[in-house]
Amino acid sequence: MPPALSYNEWDLPRLKISIGFEVGHAGRRLSLYDVCTDVDRARMNLTMSQMPTKILVSHDRGRGQFFDVKFFPYLPAGEDPIFAAVSKKHIVIYRLSSTSVPPYELIQLFRDDDETAVNCSCTWSKDRETDIPYLCVAGWDAKIKVYDVFNGNIVKTLVGHGAEINDLVTCPTNPYLIASASDDTTVRIWSLDPADEKQPCVCILGGEGHSSGLLTIAFHNCGRYVLSAGHDNCVCLWTLPDLSTRATGRNPVPPIVVHYPHFFTSEVHGGIVDCVAFFGDLVLSRACHEDVIVLWRIEGFSSQDPPPLASSAPTTSDTERLTRSAFAPATASENPPQYTRLVQFHTPGSGHQFYMRFKLFHVVDKHPVLAFANAHSTIFFWDLARLMGYHSFMTELDDPARDHPVQRPSWLMPVQHRQNKGDAVSKLKDAEDKDSVVSGRTGSDLEGQSSLGSHYSEETLKDWSSRYDIKSVETPVMAHYKSGISVKDFIGRQVAWSPEGEWCIVVGSKNLAFVLSRWQKNPKDEKKS
Repeated sequence: MPPALSYNEWDLPRLKISIGFEVGHAGRRLSLYDVCTDVDRARMNLTMSQMPTKILVSHDRGRGQFFDVKFFPYLPAGEDPIFAAVSKKHIVIYRLSSTSVPPYELIQLFRDDDETAVNCSCTWSKDRETDIPYLCVAGWDAKIKVYDVFNGNIVKTLVGHGAEINDLVTCPTNPYLIASASDDTTVRIWSLDPADEKQPCVCILGGEGHSSGLLTIAFHNCGRYVLSAGHDNCVCLWTLPDLSTRATGRNPVPPIVVHYPHFFTSEVHGGIVDCVAFFGDLVLSRACHEDVIVLWRIEGFSSQDPPPLASSAPTTSDTERLTRSAFAPATASENPPQYTRLVQFHTPGSGHQFYMRFKLFHVVDKHPVLAFANAHSTIFFWDLARLMGYHSFMTELDDPARDHPVQRPSWLMPVQHRQNKGDAVSKLKDAEDKDSVVSGRTGSDLEGQSSLGSHYSEETLKDWSSRYDIKSVETPVMAHYKSGISVKDFIGRQVAWSPEGEWCIVVGSKNLAFVLSRWQKNPKDEKKS
């Protein structure tokens, strides 16, 4: 954790600043290499933290939207995080810092001058030998362009998809492996390893999985499983083959083709699925028109088990079956549950829009936090640790054998109505307390935790239940914190978390990015010290 941060495990991000981009047709792709010294030019094994801290850019007029944003995941702990945001023609790279004003600094800008390029996705990689960062960008022209971020040039272009590419992700266990999701209904696995230069496409996931264009993909943390979803309302789980077993008799080595996923369902969602993610071995997914993000479990699936054989993947012989699974296979006599819906998170205001993607922050020793921005200028947050904390609190509170007061979590505040007395001090205190609850901060009257054994009002219990109770799967959980945006009808396209979770970026329409932060040092603490 950077030394400037003060960690509070229950804290949720607050809007800090927005960044507006104005770039037009005359925009020029700038290169960091142009501003490096001669010594830097000779040392192409620079780390990202050694990049120049400022580039002067003359922006042209123009409005559009940013479709994707990703943080560079390979920095050492404690370094100021760096993110890239992608629009149709431009890629911008910024560094964030909690100690500077403003807290962001532009360090690179690219313009894609390819006339057929309309970019919508990106993912980071790096050279294993030199640690030079690569940014992979793709879109409507069905090409993946790999940028050397230091030099500012394209080092390779990956071609093979038959239609536009809508999503890119990097394997968590191998920065050389990139997955792409395309409107041609396939997922391709690409290798940036110089050994695969002649045939960079090492695997194709397709055939009998999807019947329409793909919008989203996700790697499991173990790197062996891939989720895919898109316009056909289906979610598939694919098992990657052992790529080291590829046939070596031909040069170049042909890609391995996987025809069937080990899990397929069209029952979880009834609309276009535009975002999927793993949460451990569980699945998070979202579809347009539904106004919910669903957390669900594939029955029988465990990443701790040996990967299933390709021959165990269910075929499409039974076309009436809406869910097919190798992990809990159905037979003529038995039809076990093959998936289970666990929790739904309420995301109102998304409307008819699709290509709106949530992001889960999930690292060891920190709370998992889900973030999503809707189509009407609101960002939602759910701290998943609060769900279990609430369950434990209510279980203890309702225990008839309890003979001691129950400690109420600091973020769980009884509903209190303001008194209309015209007392400016009281109103200010009420506002501060309310803000403390929704953001996760502890208010002045909640220093430490109060021992409370009294009963709570029906209104309070109903409010708590709407945000923290997960007993009823059919009742969506309301956001634990909402951040409103002053820009009318801003549509959130993508959310990104910095590797250590102190920053959250939301990009979308009107060429805007919103920077949210948490765990910042309190100015009052600085004065005291």
